[in-house]
Amino acid sequence: MWLLLAFIAIPMIEITLFIQVGGLIGIGWTLLIVLATAIAGSYLVRQQGLRELGKLQQSFSALQDPTEPLANGAMILFAGALLLTPGFFTDVVGLSLLVPQVRHAAYLWGRSRINVASFSMGAQQSYQPRPDDQVIDGEFQDITGDKKPTHPPSGWTRH
Repeated sequence: MWLLLAFIAIPMIEITLFIQVGGLIGIGWTLLIVLATAIAGSYLVRQQGLRELGKLQQSFSALQDPTEPLANGAMILFAGALLLTPGFFTDVVGLSLLVPQVRHAAYLWGRSRINVASFSMGAQQSYQPRPDDQVIDGEFQDITGDKKPTHPPSGWTRH
């Protein structure tokens, strides 16, 4: 239901803002502002996205919880989509998501509403062969069924 309301309300807000701003400063300046925010936004998204990717890789290397860098990356990606969408309202929301303090507040808000039951990284248990273990690697073919063997059994098969 909320998604339907957003799909109806956001375009109406954008159209209203285009009419108001276009009436105040003219259509040329209005289109120039929309184009400038898309270009500046794509530059900022790229810079901040690469920075968050580095933080994510660092958290994996240090075996730390990667949820905050992942959430920041998702919010930066969403901000980029909003900034490429023509409009003033989406530009304001997209630019606000590029502010690290806003992203951190959104992360804390989302984290307070999501309950994680457990989190672990790496293998819990792994098999370590002992020096006296003998491992035989081989292939087999199942010959049971309706077929009767055409040769006498060898010492390797069960009777």
